[in-house]
Amino acid sequence: MPRSTLYQQVASELRRTIYSGALGPGDQLPTEAELMLTHQVSRNTVRLALGELVNEGLVTRTPRRGTVVRERRPLLMHPQRELRPQPGETREAFAWAVSQEGRSPGQHIEVAIVRPAEEIASRLELADDEHAVVRRRLRFVDGQPYNTNDSYFPLELVSDSEIARPGDITRGANRVLAELGHPQVRVVDDIWARMPTSSEADRLQLQQGTPVMVYVRVGYDSSDAPVRVAVSVLPADKHLIRYELESR
Repeated sequence: MPRSTLYQQVASELRRTIYSGALGPGDQLPTEAELMLTHQVSRNTVRLALGELVNEGLVTRTPRRGTVVRERRPLLMHPQRELRPQPGETREAFAWAVSQEGRSPGQHIEVAIVRPAEEIASRLELADDEHAVVRRRLRFVDGQPYNTNDSYFPLELVSDSEIARPGDITRGANRVLAELGHPQVRVVDDIWARMPTSSEADRLQLQQGTPVMVYVRVGYDSSDAPVRVAVSVLPADKHLIRYELESR
């Protein structure tokens, strides 16, 4: 049997064991020697099979424990709920969503005035000489880096508000926009998948082979002017995006 078929068969059987729940998060896979004996294959074939599972994000290799099943507890996101604040809730949407799952949210925030890249400036409909305020956030769930979110706002619109100042806005920037007279009444979402850059992989502590989803949301006010562009980078193994559509 060709070697490629052999390693794919070994990988398939291990994959089935993981998806069935027989091996759960944190469980150790059999050693290379044990897999060689069980499947009657060479060490190189076993390593190719394990490498495929690593690239799929199913397992990780550690110096002391060998190959273990990765923790897979995705954060459930409901993008269509962002503009519908929960009654009595004063926290921004991400913190509220994480708390609803009984988990602990956190974030590091940097604020700057920038001349944004063309892909941002065009979405905000900025002239060549216009600037934006960007709030860059590295978000955490239970102390682990989960995603990044960079939100851009026209400088002229928010220059005298909390949005342009360092620090957290507990109630969220969306509410500040509404207080400034520019509530977002319509949004346009673009979502695509790619492999992370080296800086993203380092910042988000991604395992080898983990793809990310890029989620861009443009918010418009009642005059249909763009007031916010949010760019999120979401590790695919840590997020589930759910949209609910209703017929009218």
